[in-house]
Amino acid sequence: MIGAGWLFLFAVLMAAGLLFTMVFFIIMFSDLECDYINPIDLCNKLNAFVLPEMGAHAFLTFLFLVSFQWIALLLNLPLVAFNVNKVRQNSHTYDATEIFRTLSQHKKESFIKLGFYLLSFFYYLYRMILALISGKFKHSSRPHPRPHRMLTSCLFIE
Repeated sequence: MIGAGWLFLFAVLMAAGLLFTMVFFIIMFSDLECDYINPIDLCNKLNAFVLPEMGAHAFLTFLFLVSFQWIALLLNLPLVAFNVNKVRQNSHTYDATEIFRTLSQHKKESFIKLGFYLLSFFYYLYRMILALISGKFKHSSRPHPRPHRMLTSCLFIE
């Protein structure tokens, strides 16, 4: 496997982890709506995942930058900028006193991120397969025999 193959394999695994994180967020918000969990427990559980989710996505985007994967970098930059803006405004954590007022906004954000990570997952999977296939044919150690050489070797004519 060449470098791009490894990078996109890692990106597929990271996108899968981020997908599961967003599904967890959506389930927790739904539990709050149905009153299965109280706001304090919800905020304590989700706040533990907010910065790692943002950091994982920023790290993945950084890897695209240093490996010169410009399309993947450009696709990820808007979400990184959004996350950086949330951290700068100190609005990245969930507040138990305001969670009911802002619940629809948080659910909408989680669904948008879920869609983004889902599309990213399939894009990274496509790029990983593309890198593996192109690497296999590009770095083949044995040259492909030409048909006329095969024919002459079968007829013992050289």
